[in-house]
Amino acid sequence: MNILIIILIIVTTGLIIYNSQLNSKYKKIQLEREQAKIDEAEKEKLLRKEAMIVAKESLNNEREKQNEQLREKRQELSKLETKLSLKEENLENKIQENLEKESQLQKKNDELVEKEDMLAELVEKQIRELERIANISCDEAKNMLLEQLKQDLKQEQLQLIKENEIKIKETSDQMAREILTNTMQRVVIDQVVESTVSVVSLPSDEMKGRIIGREGRNIRALETLTGVDLIIDDTPEAVVLSSFDPVRREIAKVALEKLIADGRIHPVRIEDMVERAGKEIEAKIKKEGEQAAMDMGIMNLHRELIKNLGRLYYRTSYGQNVLIHSLEVGHIAGMLAKELGANVNIAKRAGLLHDIGKAVDQTQEGTHIELGVELARRFGESNEIIHAIEAHHDDVVANSIEAVLVKLADTISAGRPGSRRDTLEIYVKRLKKLEEIAQSYDGIKQSYAVQAGREVRVVVEPEKFDDIAASKLARDIAKRIEEELDYPGQIRVTVVRELRTTEIAK
Repeated sequence: MNILIIILIIVTTGLIIYNSQLNSKYKKIQLEREQAKIDEAEKEKLLRKEAMIVAKESLNNEREKQNEQLREKRQELSKLETKLSLKEENLENKIQENLEKESQLQKKNDELVEKEDMLAELVEKQIRELERIANISCDEAKNMLLEQLKQDLKQEQLQLIKENEIKIKETSDQMAREILTNTMQRVVIDQVVESTVSVVSLPSDEMKGRIIGREGRNIRALETLTGVDLIIDDTPEAVVLSSFDPVRREIAKVALEKLIADGRIHPVRIEDMVERAGKEIEAKIKKEGEQAAMDMGIMNLHRELIKNLGRLYYRTSYGQNVLIHSLEVGHIAGMLAKELGANVNIAKRAGLLHDIGKAVDQTQEGTHIELGVELARRFGESNEIIHAIEAHHDDVVANSIEAVLVKLADTISAGRPGSRRDTLEIYVKRLKKLEEIAQSYDGIKQSYAVQAGREVRVVVEPEKFDDIAASKLARDIAKRIEEELDYPGQIRVTVVRELRTTEIAK
């Protein structure tokens, strides 16, 4: 009996000690949970402050997602509660099995369970309250913070990209200058300045009378057959041939030289010589076209393109032989393409054909660009070649590197000192007249004749012109140029209206 009492006392003492330890652990856990809740609340408060700024803009869109996440969260909490309940039941069973006789311990254990339930409920209430205040879950707040960090990183990335672009631009400008300098030094083509008249030397002034013929029959026959004006004046031992068509002028020149050498000048002989001269010129045109294609290394051109290419031998632009100019553009474009890793064949081919429209622009309606595009398309040239032709004077925006190179090569060839010029007096007079016409209007700051007289750029005072007035000014200047000047091709009038406003932040 005493032993049972001792055992009972020991067990009771052990239970008391165990209960005390259990209470201590519970209080410690409770304190840790309370501290965790406080820390979590502080973290949530910081996250909420940062997230509210971002969340305001997307609040409406996020509400539905929030509700779905809240349901998922509740389901997770329910699962956790179920697991916790199962664990509690197992624990109660073990306690009941081992300590059925210890009602006091069971009572305290029940109280512990009740406190745990209260704690769980309290935690759940606090979570719901935080979510209600913030209108977002904890995960959503974290995601918003990460999104903000991504935006900040993106801004830094853009800044680095801009800095690198500036460095690359500086380097590329230097490389471009070196490439252009080397290319221009490697291309050396003789420039021939020509005009719209040809001079035929005579053995004596007596030959003028024979060329005119009785009652002017010979000169009328020659002019009718060739379409060329013969100017016979007081110039000693010379006859001047004038025509806008260089091919017809060359035929007339060759025929007249043959007639002079033959000595027999009469209408029948003139007709025969003009026919022979025409065949010779056609053969020479074909030969020049073939030679140009061979020099450029292009062997698959359509025969009609070769023929028109040869016609450029007798065509000049501002005193520059167009065929020689085309060859030069092809060579320069090819060299630049090789330096830059572009398609060399396309660049050379497009450079050679870029002014092909000038072979027919004096006999057909349209600009040389429009006619060149039509010829290239008709005779099977690729879209790359056609685009380079129509883009070399900025009629369309160049969207390929080969088109840009052809445009650049054309500018280099045409703009090089001594490459192009009219009769000096006519050329200078026309440029001055262009600028004078532009300057004659009120509100003009400055005017410039550029592109060898192909374009007039007018800078106006912005406060005196709006968009409509600027457009009207361009039309008025273009109309006056048409009425008052004679010029080849077209002249573009560009009105520039720029308004700059500067403020200083102090």
